[in-house]
Amino acid sequence: MKPDSRIIVALDYATAKEALAFAARITPAQCKLKIGKELFTQAGPDIVRKLVDRGFDIFLDLKFHDIPNTVAKACRAAASLGVWMLNVHTLGGRAMLQAAREAIDNTPQQPLLIGVTILTSMTDADLAEVGIASSVEQSVQRLAKLAHETNLNGVVCSALEAKNIRTATSPSFKLVTPGIRLADSNVNDQKRIATPASALADGADYLVIGRPITQAVDPIAVIDRIKQEIAHL
Repeated sequence: MKPDSRIIVALDYATAKEALAFAARITPAQCKLKIGKELFTQAGPDIVRKLVDRGFDIFLDLKFHDIPNTVAKACRAAASLGVWMLNVHTLGGRAMLQAAREAIDNTPQQPLLIGVTILTSMTDADLAEVGIASSVEQSVQRLAKLAHETNLNGVVCSALEAKNIRTATSPSFKLVTPGIRLADSNVNDQKRIATPASALADGADYLVIGRPITQAVDPIAVIDRIKQEIAHL
């Protein structure tokens, strides 16, 4: 059994060729891989199958958000690809989350089902602009509780909210944190960020790291540096 790496590398590539080239330089023991909307739209389910066949744990990050029946079917289809984790958007509401949960409960390789709360690029002002009066922190807490109540396995959240979510849910509830940046990295379009060590110290279970690794001159060296930084946590 391969080690349960806490690093999830976001494959921020526009083509399958680039993503597969990166994957060829690493092993499944070093990290897990995340496939998002751009790569999935360009390469389709085939890229998922190829990486699963190579032994990688795949987080399929498509943030399903639709009527309950549509989301249930999408989750079942994703599970059939052999992914390790998939996600839905908690703003879809209780019925949608329950439908997603039920859809994958009896699949042969049941993936982790994770809820997206508030995107890490959003601020209180952004929420107010779309009609959500509560703050980012309040909204994240409310949505995380809803995910827990509907038996999702965890949520995607900023490391800045991890402590409060952990307190409000349970020790087994998985916290997956994007917006991870090394101390010397560009923050890009992320607003609520943290370093790998601080995120884990605050209660995160898995770290989603994209551009600091994929755009590095030596991506493998960056992965090794992060693994050393978090080895004691």
